[in-house]
Amino acid sequence: MTAMSHSRSRLLTPTGGYLRGYDYTLNPFIGCAYGCKYCYVQALPVARFRGEPWGSYAEAKPINPEDLLRELRRARQRGGTRIFMSSSTDPYQPAEWRVGATRTVLRTLTSAPELVDFLFVQTRSPLVARDADLLASLRHRVLVSVTLETDREEVRRRFTPFAPTVRARIRAIEALRAHAIPVQVAVAPILPSSPDFPRLVAELADFAAIDDWFIGDGANGRRSRALGVEQWYLPAERDAWYRPEQARDFAELLAERMPRDRIFLHQQGFLPLDVRRPFDERIDPEHA
Repeated sequence: MTAMSHSRSRLLTPTGGYLRGYDYTLNPFIGCAYGCKYCYVQALPVARFRGEPWGSYAEAKPINPEDLLRELRRARQRGGTRIFMSSSTDPYQPAEWRVGATRTVLRTLTSAPELVDFLFVQTRSPLVARDADLLASLRHRVLVSVTLETDREEVRRRFTPFAPTVRARIRAIEALRAHAIPVQVAVAPILPSSPDFPRLVAELADFAAIDDWFIGDGANGRRSRALGVEQWYLPAERDAWYRPEQARDFAELLAERMPRDRIFLHQQGFLPLDVRRPFDERIDPEHA
């Protein structure tokens, strides 16, 4: 179900913790129609107290360009404006086709680029390619991160049945790259894939972020175990793919095909580029 939220709250939310390095998050929607069954947002209070199943609702926030510009100006007066879009929704979920909330946000940001230090766009939707014109105008101020957990469509259907197809995401990444927009492929969480997947990621991406069910769930695997993630794997897949070493092993395969300093594990793959540490720098898991 898609609806318009009538509340006029701030769009820029101060952030920290896992998203340290950013000043604000920006979520054009409440909820997410993709409803990925492993999404961490469903365990947060904003979703738990909603009283509706995760994935059953998506509300577009009212985007007033003048209000957003005022927020940006106030933020600039206070300091930096590094923005993560989005932390609790997909900014390019199906509702965006109809309401254009995210495109309105981008039009506003690109109308005053001096107010934007950096914009990180996280999505799994091919619709992001629609906004290549606006994203390209931000140049070095933007990084688009497209989730691509596997290159096997049958695996995608099993784990994320309502998400866009593998092929559609690949085409979107190619379209973004054609506009010289910096693109990251987020293999997060890493799922069973073909032996050719590392080559594909290396060819598609300027940067790669790899995450798993263990460090990546923010609770050393407790959230993943509570969801029963292991049971989603076929018996023949579990030993090879559901293990703490898988993310680093995949990073090593990638490093045979792309520069090591463009490959990042866990939290590092979602920070601003200038504060990241490459995967071969050993990092305390609690700060990964």
